[in-house]
Amino acid sequence: MLWLKRIILGMLGIALLGLAGVFILAPAIVEKGLNPVAPHDPWPVSTEAAALHERLVIGDWHADSLLWNRDLTTRSDYGQVDIPRLIEGNVAVQVFTAVTKSPAGQNYASNSADARDNITLLAVGQLWPPRTWGSLLERALYQAAKLHGFADRAPDSLRILRSRADLEALLAARAQGARTVGGLLGIEGAHPLEGDLANLDRLEDAGYRLIALQHFFDNALGGSLHGEGDHGLTGFGRAVVAEVAARGMVLDLAHSSPQVVRDVLAMTDIPLVLSHTGLHSHCEVKRNIPDALMQRIAQTGGVIGIGYWADVTCDDSPAGVAGAIAAAVAAVGADHVSLGSDFDGSVATAFDTSELAALTHALLEAGLDEETIAKVMGGNMIRVLRARLD
Repeated sequence: MLWLKRIILGMLGIALLGLAGVFILAPAIVEKGLNPVAPHDPWPVSTEAAALHERLVIGDWHADSLLWNRDLTTRSDYGQVDIPRLIEGNVAVQVFTAVTKSPAGQNYASNSADARDNITLLAVGQLWPPRTWGSLLERALYQAAKLHGFADRAPDSLRILRSRADLEALLAARAQGARTVGGLLGIEGAHPLEGDLANLDRLEDAGYRLIALQHFFDNALGGSLHGEGDHGLTGFGRAVVAEVAARGMVLDLAHSSPQVVRDVLAMTDIPLVLSHTGLHSHCEVKRNIPDALMQRIAQTGGVIGIGYWADVTCDDSPAGVAGAIAAAVAAVGADHVSLGSDFDGSVATAFDTSELAALTHALLEAGLDEETIAKVMGGNMIRVLRARLD
């Protein structure tokens, strides 16, 4: 019977190798399909644009790169963001946003909070720690730990920004020639609080400084732009908004329902952020809230972050994104428009973060002056962070 045992053990070994291959290869295959960059010839960048781009302080309000099993300290040939590519693109500040729940069948029109959760499958498939499989809070804490780990391994390339002092130190170092990227942690939807305001302390301790209230479904804080009705803030949501406003945190209204936006505007007096979107009058889709609400967000001293994908710009080329930015500047003013790529957020794009000089070129071609470009590419973001970080 020894021969039979050897056959069984051999078959088990082959099965285990196959299973290991699934866990090793499948996440990369999934991400390549969800975060593609369209094949293209090099985008045009004039000598003038290249020189301007090198002088800019550039910031991006939104990338979901921590969701994926990539080492962000090394340059990858897929996905849209990693630290080497941020450095190539001259990005000074990048918000890394933790996604913790995503409903099956996700769409911009309507999603049920009770739909099967895609992130559970991703967490198991990517071999995240078992504590993350059933806890949204633990998923957020795990993604924060990943970013801290990257910073520990590459301190000259990445610093975590927790305070205004951290931001000023980064900007001073970059002014002296450093190419270090400042990483700011954000939450895409505050459901990792798991209904307990005390968990905001744990998120803050982990380094989170930007809090978005909703993602693709209604949650305990209130209605989503993509939920089952234009619901406003709940009592818990109001408590969270008040607490975020009282701390050195940035409040993000991306994915919130119009009524939640109105409720937040009525109860706060801080600069608000809509981190990744397009302008509705320029690209008339539900994903882009009405211009009048964006103008009210701008009136708080806040900013609108323009994304890079076609669903919000109606054209994802550098010229198309520049057109969306120009339209936003015309609608809300040059002091209130920022970059909000949504890179690595399950979106197809026409360029990655290493190619941002092409966007600077396109903004010049669109007729924006250098002062406005400097504000949009990062100046407005830095102003809001200085106003909100302790």
